[in-house]
Order: sequence, then structure tokens, then C-alpha cells
Amino acid sequence: MKLVSAVIKPFKLDDVRAALSEIGVQGVTVTEVKGFGRQKGHTELYRGAEYVVDFLPKVKLEIAVADDLLEKVIDTVTKAANTGKIGDGKIFVTALEQVIRIRTGETGEEAI
Repeated sequence: MKLVSAVIKPFKLDDVRAALSEIGVQGVTVTEVKGFGRQKGHTELYRGAEYVVDFLPKVKLEIAVADDLLEKVIDTVTKAANTGKIGDGKIFVTALEQVIRIRTGETGEEAI
């Protein structure tokens, strides 16, 4: 089992969620986050004063998947979140040692 963490642009969330639903992903955890990479923030004008926005708003998705679905999930998120512009985001994959569904006590892939 793997945990796929994807940091994407907020306006791409609905596209990514719909695409994941189409391939059979049943659950996604979404967190609003802020950060920067190559974009390094930008300057904005507010009431005549210029200020620097160091951290840009992003959305972090966490998706627990079985090993056999991993490549499909990565491909789906990559295609759905892509705008072709800087700041599209990143995908991180980590190993999941154990998953437990609290309500039923199911473990492993059955809990996903």
C-alpha cells in the first residue's frame, strides 16, 4: 500500500477529484496549505500599498491506494492537475505499513 500526497493548484481540485472517482478511488483527504517552490511568491497591490506574498495557496491531497492502483492514480492526478505553467505542484509517494478502519477494525487493503 502507498500514500500518494499531491500538492496542486486550488482551482484544479474538482478536476482531480472527478478524475480519481472515474478510476475507482473511493477516498481522498484534502487540506488547504500554503507554500512556494520555483514560483517564490509574488507582489500584490492592496489599497495602494505593495506587499509580497511569500506563500501561495495550494491544496494537498492524500490518497491511500493499493500497490496495483498506484501508477494509475499518479497518471490521473498528473493529467488532471496539469496546466503547463509553473506551480502545477508535486506528487510524493510513501509506503504505508498499516491501514486500519476504525469503525469495523478492518486492516490492510480492505480498510482502504
